[in-house]
Amino acid sequence: MNPQKIYILGIESSCDDTSAAILCNGKVLSNVVASQKIHEQYGGVVPELASRAHQQNIVLVIDQAIKQANIEKKDITAIAFTSGPGLMGSLLVGTSFAKSLSLALDIPLIDVNHMQAHILAHFIEEDEFDKPEFPFLAMTISGGHTQIVKVTDYFDMEIIGETIDDAVGEAFDKSGKILGLPYPGGPLIDKYAQIGNPKAFPFPKPKVGELNFSFSGLKTAVLYFIQKKVKENPNFIEENRNDICASLQYTIINILIDKLKKASKESGIKRIAIGGGVSANSGIRKALKDGEQKYGWKTFVPKFEYTTDNAAMIAIVGHLKYLNKDFTDMNVVAKARMKF
Repeated sequence: MNPQKIYILGIESSCDDTSAAILCNGKVLSNVVASQKIHEQYGGVVPELASRAHQQNIVLVIDQAIKQANIEKKDITAIAFTSGPGLMGSLLVGTSFAKSLSLALDIPLIDVNHMQAHILAHFIEEDEFDKPEFPFLAMTISGGHTQIVKVTDYFDMEIIGETIDDAVGEAFDKSGKILGLPYPGGPLIDKYAQIGNPKAFPFPKPKVGELNFSFSGLKTAVLYFIQKKVKENPNFIEENRNDICASLQYTIINILIDKLKKASKESGIKRIAIGGGVSANSGIRKALKDGEQKYGWKTFVPKFEYTTDNAAMIAIVGHLKYLNKDFTDMNVVAKARMKF
């Protein structure tokens, strides 16, 4: 093996996707994701079922990642894994496997903060994608998190705004459930919104101080609105689905962009990056691009497959930590809640 080549195995198991990736000097050789379909029938992720599925999938997924990368286990330089935040049972599966493989191969072990990884996914070596220069503002938007983070260096991050209740992804998915859409509802709302009128139905924007977010009131407003309209017309949802989805998405995007505008103005930073599963939303991507014209921003949107939970983003953090010789030991534990 060429000693100049750093092969990082990344393992991600924070929620309901089991993923493994191999990066060589920051470039993706493989990025395998096994999604769990079982949760669809329950309308949300069931933690116990998620951890069992991780146990079933993890060996196969890691084996596939190594084969696709066309390397052998002995070539791996270090193992990076998600230690938190996430579902405790799911995290334990990835953590235990990473520790065991690290011991067996006698190679360094690197623990990774899942939310940092969503931000640092922008530094995966991709020819057609620019990397943000420091400092920049990162908005991490997912099913479990909504944050605005000031990023001064790879591992110098400060949360300057976050949700005080529900995450934006949850607002999308719960609203989808209210509309009778299958789980996860977010991608379907995005799909219907593209052919609807975004100003058909005005939904309230919560008044939350500073740079924080709140989405629980919006979910309640959607519920009461739909209940009232369906009482008047049982076919209301069916007849107005596109417009409801467009109006809801328009409101959520406005909430996010308003906070970003405020954060950019207060910090003087015009480089804006997004990450997390909800950053796959077409409306949010368009709103960011519009911000380049309106507010002079330079925006950074990751490659689609690096937005949702995946191991490539874990591996790039592992690569950066490896360069700093920032390793962990066998005493490391998974944590369901974790700050930067």
